Amino acid sequence: MSSKFIFFLLLGLDALILLLETAHVSISYNEALLLYGNRSFLQEITKFFIHIFGENDIGLRLAMILFHLGSVVLLYNISKRYLKSSRNRLWLILIFILLPGVISAALVVNHAGLLIFGLLLYIYLSDKLKEIYIAPLLLVFALLDPGFSYLFLGLMVYYFFEKNRWMFLYNILLYFVSISIYNIKIYGSPSGHFLDIMGLYSAIFTPIVFIYIFYVLYKRFLTKKIDKIWYISTTALLISLILSFRQRVDIEVFAPYLIISLPLAAQSFVSSYRVRVKEFRKKYKIIFVISLIFLVLNAVVVFFNKELYRVLDNPKKHFAYDMHVAKELATYLKSHNINCVKTNYKMQLRLKFYGVNECDNIGLKELSLRKGKDADVTIRYNNIAVYKADVTKINNR
Repeated sequence: MSSKFIFFLLLGLDALILLLETAHVSISYNEALLLYGNRSFLQEITKFFIHIFGENDIGLRLAMILFHLGSVVLLYNISKRYLKSSRNRLWLILIFILLPGVISAALVVNHAGLLIFGLLLYIYLSDKLKEIYIAPLLLVFALLDPGFSYLFLGLMVYYFFEKNRWMFLYNILLYFVSISIYNIKIYGSPSGHFLDIMGLYSAIFTPIVFIYIFYVLYKRFLTKKIDKIWYISTTALLISLILSFRQRVDIEVFAPYLIISLPLAAQSFVSSYRVRVKEFRKKYKIIFVISLIFLVLNAVVVFFNKELYRVLDNPKKHFAYDMHVAKELATYLKSHNINCVKTNYKMQLRLKFYGVNECDNIGLKELSLRKGKDADVTIRYNNIAVYKADVTKINNR
């Protein structure tokens, strides 16, 4: 079986699973805020697909799925420089697809998926084209999304050590353009979010993968085996850790910079494995198998996350609760000829996407799940009540 066939099989299965998963999630408040809030590139491209496919979760998430699939293709091609064996490249792609943070970026409408695709696109093109042809792409990035500002910082460091004065100055200019357009600021008084961000990184990559990436970046610094990807990833990681001592860090902006270092981690792992005699390769096999098991289990939990409601005392503690309920609630309301309600601002914005607008004559009041009181509306998953509310007519006279 050829490596190309296996690659496209993985890509096809990945796309199919993601498309199927869109039926099991609802728009979250943050996604609704992005869709109906301040204008942005991500908002415009999301609206473009909604215009084509309608106001449904496929239309909402298709742009992110396409960014993800494009990222898979780019990563496979980038990895050819780091991994000579096509089999090893396929293993890298499988690990990338299974990473919890990558799955989330492929489904959730936020900046992470766009950043991963943009960073990988830049890395791929920078290997193929001269810097003068890549410069316009960096300018586009500066205008598209504030998350790319840390790319310019990484490139500033890279070009400084490469003694490329013009590209160094160009990236300084792009950084200031980006922070001025998007008003990026460092804020807050010293506070302890360092452990929080380490925990988030571990959740995004799984602990073993994150520790290994951290180790590889540090080891390459000591051995001077550093390249452009290393500078970009390490700069962003250090900035995120430094900022965490002062403020809560937006992990969806920084995690993509660490994700693009996967080829470096894979190259180091394969190299360490090969230089050892067969008797001493066993621990590397064990580490790889354990990491893969954790990734598969994480993926299963993500795709079948509603099963967790069976074991949770409080449904609102579910990690994906913010992406549940709204679609089913809107379906129930419309099936009872209720096309507008007055409810809390977060649910109000979410219901808007599914065609239930705001009005003053019908109230929707959420009830506590702990009370056994009967409710007008009860949303259940696996026969477990996850949302209750009463619907009342409001007399405005």
